[in-house]
Amino acid sequence: MYKHILVAVALDDAHDPERALQAAAVLADKGGLVTVLHVKEQVPVYAVDYMPEDYDDGLKDAIRNRLSGMAVRFTKGDGLMLEGHSSRTILEWAGENAVDCIVIASHQPGLRDYLLGGTASHIVRHAHCAVHVVR
Repeated sequence: MYKHILVAVALDDAHDPERALQAAAVLADKGGLVTVLHVKEQVPVYAVDYMPEDYDDGLKDAIRNRLSGMAVRFTKGDGLMLEGHSSRTILEWAGENAVDCIVIASHQPGLRDYLLGGTASHIVRHAHCAVHVVR
């Protein structure tokens, strides 16, 4: 199957990463690497002044811990948090790290997604490797 799978997870109430993690377990080669990745988007400049000083550091630590907890289920698993625009960052990291399959969860698309495009649809259109979408 796949030697390096990237499982892109959104850490919000709308996306449950469990099915994506299960799919990665099925799709991974024995001994294959599975990277569980979350992209933290930047806090808008207008909101930064209203955040406590140590808010960002605490949030990053919590995200890293959660990703590491997800990655331990794999023989060769790694949790990784990056910062940037979600779909662009996922695609860039996948291209730079020899990812041969991206697994991503997607919600049922609505009109807004057709007009603006969601993260999963952007990845499906632009990835240079296999993409497995879980609903």
